[in-house]
Amino acid sequence: MNTKAHLVAGKAAPRGSFPHLKRAGDFLFVSGTSSRRPDNSFAGVEVDELGTTSLDIAVQTRAVIDNIADILAEEGAGLEDLVEICAYLVNMNDFGGYNQVYGEYFNTDGPTRTTVAVHQLPHPHLLIEIKAIAYKPQHQ
Repeated sequence: MNTKAHLVAGKAAPRGSFPHLKRAGDFLFVSGTSSRRPDNSFAGVEVDELGTTSLDIAVQTRAVIDNIADILAEEGAGLEDLVEICAYLVNMNDFGGYNQVYGEYFNTDGPTRTTVAVHQLPHPHLLIEIKAIAYKPQHQ
């Protein structure tokens, strides 16, 4: 089987030894993606002058999905090519905000989806991480 891994220019560098994206035949596997920017700041995070942190699930969800779209574009694919998404939320109380933003991108013809709660993600400012699988034939 033909496989090819990608690190995508302009995206935050992975915090470990893994690619942003791996093609395996006609399938594209997107590693867990967050709202982290290339400068290691996070979309959906505000810290005031006293150090009080405010986290916004809607902004983070939008940033994650937009990051996935950018990553898929590396192989000429888009969100319409997604067949499966698995979302990890730190708190299920954020489900409503996440679900509302998700609905701006996808409907019932979109990818299958699983959403689970996890104890924590790799940074305390992260509320959500999503991994995804897309189907984009190499030769069309």
